[in-house]
Amino acid sequence: MYLTKQEEKMLAGEEGRAVKKSMEILVALGRIFGADKLIEISSVQVAGVSYHNLGDAGLEYLNELAKDGRVKNNITATLNPAGMDLKDWKKLGIPDRFAAKQMQVIDSFRKLGLEITCTCTPYFIGNKPKPGEHIAWSESSAVAYANSVLGARTNREGGPSSLASALTGKTANYGLHLDENRKAEVLVNIGSGVELRTVADFGALGHAISRKVKNKVLYIRGIKKAGIEQLKAFSASTATYSGTALFHIENITHESKNTEAPKDKVIIENRDIKESYDFLNDGSEPDFVSVGCPHASLKELEKIASFLKGKKVKKEFWIAVSRPIKELAASKGYVKVIEDAGAKLACDTCMAVAPLKGRFRCLATNSAKACYYGRGANGFKTRFCSLEECVKLAVR
Repeated sequence: MYLTKQEEKMLAGEEGRAVKKSMEILVALGRIFGADKLIEISSVQVAGVSYHNLGDAGLEYLNELAKDGRVKNNITATLNPAGMDLKDWKKLGIPDRFAAKQMQVIDSFRKLGLEITCTCTPYFIGNKPKPGEHIAWSESSAVAYANSVLGARTNREGGPSSLASALTGKTANYGLHLDENRKAEVLVNIGSGVELRTVADFGALGHAISRKVKNKVLYIRGIKKAGIEQLKAFSASTATYSGTALFHIENITHESKNTEAPKDKVIIENRDIKESYDFLNDGSEPDFVSVGCPHASLKELEKIASFLKGKKVKKEFWIAVSRPIKELAASKGYVKVIEDAGAKLACDTCMAVAPLKGRFRCLATNSAKACYYGRGANGFKTRFCSLEECVKLAVR
């Protein structure tokens, strides 16, 4: 793999130990995947922020990098959700010891120069790369959204490799950075009778496709309309269940007009969507309701406020959201309505990365991804339904 003179100096440690370690990671990845060179990137999204996932070993690694590492000046560098709301963690029932460790993690990222955004939807708060820009994002749903909806170019990075890119301004030139690897491999025909309306419907669609196709670039035909909220839900679901990092929805996503539909195809019918709903529903009465996986948009908060107005929740109800979106919602009065009803705005975190095991039995959510992590990480049963139905369950 070709390295410039400057890159060779970085690898040799002339810009410090953190840059040297980061270059070692990127060069190793490049050699494994056959990259010809390193390329410049414009932004990163760094996962592995929750102490629940990192543990002491991850914290020690961050502390070591923070001794002399710093995000390159020209890089937009944002963070994935932490394991708690960084301000109101006590209200969410987070233990003191966990909170102390989580704040140490955040302090290390702050020393490294990352923006303490703590959201899985960085494209809602300013980290929104342009079509064709090379980036280095981790967080599977954000990767799929960036590639597919925004038309940017990123592989599905891990936390360490995206952080390495932040400290060097580079990534290895392979995979989805290359034109030839962005071509569709499988045509997914959505049956004419399939109706996709809600965020949950698009989550079920992602799961249904995953039962037929794994780790392929998709060309999807038959979706007539999809808003931002539906596209983020589909990105999360298909990335979680099938490993897809790029899809083209005909006449909707950025690169679809320049992409040919492949010959290999699968068909999704109503029965496939129903089977996915059945699979994602294995619980009875929930004792925990949580939406915002990926983090809720302003439009979703408006809807939740309209559903909750004049009502009181009877179950623990979290709405996971980035702090800037919460502040914008507060200015429009949505937050007051939600909190007056007894629901909780959970900033900086979500049900997928918070330490919740043992606290609840059954999670109700409109997120197919949340069902996956609720079951796997926390041992929850799950109720999968629309946003409006989630609110009804919370107030019942």
